[in-house]
Amino acid sequence: MNDPGLHAVAAEHVFDGVSLHARAAVMIEGSTIAAVVPRSELPAGITICALPEAAWLAPGFIDLQVNGGGDLLFNDNPTVATIAAIAAAHRKFGTTAFLPTLISDSTGKMRAALDAVQAAIDTEPSVLGIHFEGPFLSPAKAGIHDVRAIRAPTPADMEILAPPRKGEMLMTLAPEEAPPGFLAELTRNGIRLSLGHSMATYAQTRQAMAVGVTGFTHLFNAMRPLESREPGPIAAALESPDAWYGLIVDGVHVDPAMLRLALRGAGHPMLVTDAMPPVGGRQSTFTLHDTEITSHGGRCVSANGTLAGSVLSMAEAVRNCVKLLELPLPEALRFASTNPARFIGLGQTLGRLAPGYRADLVAFEPSNIKVLATWVAGVRMRDENAAIRIATSRTPGPPG
Repeated sequence: MNDPGLHAVAAEHVFDGVSLHARAAVMIEGSTIAAVVPRSELPAGITICALPEAAWLAPGFIDLQVNGGGDLLFNDNPTVATIAAIAAAHRKFGTTAFLPTLISDSTGKMRAALDAVQAAIDTEPSVLGIHFEGPFLSPAKAGIHDVRAIRAPTPADMEILAPPRKGEMLMTLAPEEAPPGFLAELTRNGIRLSLGHSMATYAQTRQAMAVGVTGFTHLFNAMRPLESREPGPIAAALESPDAWYGLIVDGVHVDPAMLRLALRGAGHPMLVTDAMPPVGGRQSTFTLHDTEITSHGGRCVSANGTLAGSVLSMAEAVRNCVKLLELPLPEALRFASTNPARFIGLGQTLGRLAPGYRADLVAFEPSNIKVLATWVAGVRMRDENAAIRIATSRTPGPPG
């Protein structure tokens, strides 16, 4: 007799994070994946959710830099309700797991944000932890961050950052601004470190990598540029097989030629959105630290023209990888799921469709990466924006 908790999602094309399978199905038991099998080998009596013809099924997208969505900014009101609304906004575009990201702010706001994320992890399986983008940055590369919020770490900050904690913690910082021993202390506390908003030299970057910096936040943006006699952090990232770099592939933040250069590096590219409230929302303006930001022409900018995050979704980032960078679709999908899962330390449970992995899936039309449905921890989400009908049926059972 078939286990009533066992069901399957079938598609013409199933990409498991490594290989592409034709006419296959993902079998799900509870919150985890039981198997990926040819559709013809599904057990008798199992319930099947069959995707439309030509649709693809792939690991759900993982976004490690989400400032907002659904007209809400995490900095404005760091609560469980805000996190849930942002998660719902991004699920429409295939993001099944993410890190709510706090832009440089006060110690009190950092505490509130961490408390909200800790509580949200209990109710929102999409929430993997928290990303603190600052405040330990270089004022010379503040970008849209409030220079008044950028500062050196204090004992109060360290109390917030110290374990125990639930979920993962990612911190973007400028290593050249860190006091002696600070980076090593963070890594000892289980915090994953990413260089960003930094004027670090090549030598300073290499020194930081030696004590635990493995990530590079929105590579090329808000960091010392690549120059002939001072290669800076970009060269250090591109030449290291241990580096993981986030790329904002929106055609605005970085020229496609530079992104193609990054793809030829020895490190590991990851797609991030750096998304702001307009993603999945209806409003074109919002406020960040008393600065009005306007979304138009595919970009978020302040009155003086400073880029302020993006209006990019993960589905659009994948599509842009294919259209702008001429990448094969499976490679773009790896950059949106497998690589970020590995970087954040969850590569054994997320980012692939394989037995024992959490059942986070995204179904989409391959021509334009239009998301048809998502599943988070084995549960199909019902708030997608695509008006489609997905057939549900059972395989024939044994004869009576």
